[in-house]
Amino acid sequence: MTKRTQLALATALVATLALGASGCSDPKKGSAGNGAAGADLATVNEGKILGGTPVKGGTLTVLSNQDFSHLDPARNWVMPTMDFGTRLLYRTLVTFKAEPGKGGSELVPDLATDLGTPSDGGRTWTFTLKEGVKYEDGSPIKAQDVKYNVERSFAADLTGGPDYAAQYLAGAEGYKGPLQGQHLDSVKTPDDRTIVFELKRPVADFSATATLSTFAPVPASQEKGTQYDARPFSSGPYKIEKYDRDKKLVLVRNEHWDPKTDTVRKAYPDKFVVVMGLKGGQIDDRIIASEGADASAVQYSDMRPESAPKVLPKPDVRARMLAESQGCTEMLHLNNSRAPFDDPKVREAMQYAVDKEAVVTAGGGPALNEVATAYLPPALSGGEQADTLKIAPSGDPAKAKELLKAAGKETLKVSLAVSTGDKGKAEAIQQGLARAGVEVVVDTIDPGAYYDVIGDLSTTPDMTLTGWCPDYPSGSTWIPFVFDGRTIKEKGNQGNNAQFRDEATMKRIDEINAMADARQANQAWIDLDAEIMKKSPSIPVLLKRKPLLVGANIAGAYGHPVWTGTIDYATVGLKDPSKSKG
Repeated sequence: MTKRTQLALATALVATLALGASGCSDPKKGSAGNGAAGADLATVNEGKILGGTPVKGGTLTVLSNQDFSHLDPARNWVMPTMDFGTRLLYRTLVTFKAEPGKGGSELVPDLATDLGTPSDGGRTWTFTLKEGVKYEDGSPIKAQDVKYNVERSFAADLTGGPDYAAQYLAGAEGYKGPLQGQHLDSVKTPDDRTIVFELKRPVADFSATATLSTFAPVPASQEKGTQYDARPFSSGPYKIEKYDRDKKLVLVRNEHWDPKTDTVRKAYPDKFVVVMGLKGGQIDDRIIASEGADASAVQYSDMRPESAPKVLPKPDVRARMLAESQGCTEMLHLNNSRAPFDDPKVREAMQYAVDKEAVVTAGGGPALNEVATAYLPPALSGGEQADTLKIAPSGDPAKAKELLKAAGKETLKVSLAVSTGDKGKAEAIQQGLARAGVEVVVDTIDPGAYYDVIGDLSTTPDMTLTGWCPDYPSGSTWIPFVFDGRTIKEKGNQGNNAQFRDEATMKRIDEINAMADARQANQAWIDLDAEIMKKSPSIPVLLKRKPLLVGANIAGAYGHPVWTGTIDYATVGLKDPSKSKG
């Protein structure tokens, strides 16, 4: 999801925010004023459910600027798409509670009767399927179908999905999936309702791993290879009636889904219609106007920053905006593999040189972003980010100059590559670093090619701007992907864009991964975050919010904390189904 953000536009947005929030001295505290005009707009409807409780029936429209990357559960690893797929089309062994805020991070059984039973010190996990769970044709969901989809995730042509099965399962090295008749001995199904996973090491939070779409069922009889993307076989409350790629997806009720077996999904609408290929600004304007079918619509792509002045000053429209934290951290990665950022002192200087406040402004202001002070997002560190270095949000250019002088680098010229939509943020970084004598040459790259360019070690620049989101609330889904030197690839490198190779960090990652106590491991990840911050491989810059608008006839809408603030499709519906169209 690309945002085209310009500094001038963001400045206008901040002015709008200032007018609406006059009298509020601390953006994290309530206003001294009263009424909507004095509301704290930096946390618009945070943690709230919009529109009350839905009424069953009607058609809910989803307006999108894009098609889904993958709906095949073996390939689905984009947070908003995982939300859509696992809430509407298929169920997983375990899932997350349907609640806004902290409650949404709670694990609950889905297809399984419980959260799984560990044995052998956390190296073996056993799940039992509920009775009466069925597919869209009425056939029973079996443990063997979950095993089959886990195995499919290894297939070379079914790319893009979560790779936790490959990381965790014993004896998985060299396995290439079930399409040639080969199966994994470390996933056992002693009967139709029991599935056992044998792991290469203890995994204390494997229950959370089982929320990923890898652990949804796919019967071998429905296998269509790469074509399965276009027609997943439903185990959820809806099934696909029509899918015209890049244009429209229509979901209708799966009459064999039994709500008695499902405590999470409410399945209020009779139908979901996803309209694709729309312009971002067009989507915003349609939902702001909320006319006809658009009154019963939600947006899939983020509200554009330039639309904020049309929303925030108007109480009736602002009441239909969600802006939950995405739970992700956006970072300025420094290329540790070569000069000048192979010098820890130079990297430390960069921590002080960046003006994060200016980047927040460039990213749409405090309604859409806030300053990051650590790598792990708040959801993984007890609700608040640590502040190990205690640097002012606007930076400390004098301290940066002092550190650069000590490193013998009083002047620097470095390159920064960003996606085209982040040009405004890049200019804010450029101007901030100039205060410390660091000259930045900005290269903007088309979004479609950006990750290929920065993921190729032969073309990656001195600095890159990317974010990372946890797959579920555990530091094990964050720090190893971003700071373990063993994950670096010559091509297709992702996560560790800093190319940070540090023996002490890798050793500690292995030690934490071996911990059987999830609480102990969680604190250890937080402590390791602080240690890595001192080595400054990357600079945490922003915590982004997910601004989403909903139509006037929408009820039960909130941003789910796990799926980066995306609307939880398990509970959203309509106030008055008779007013919907389609």
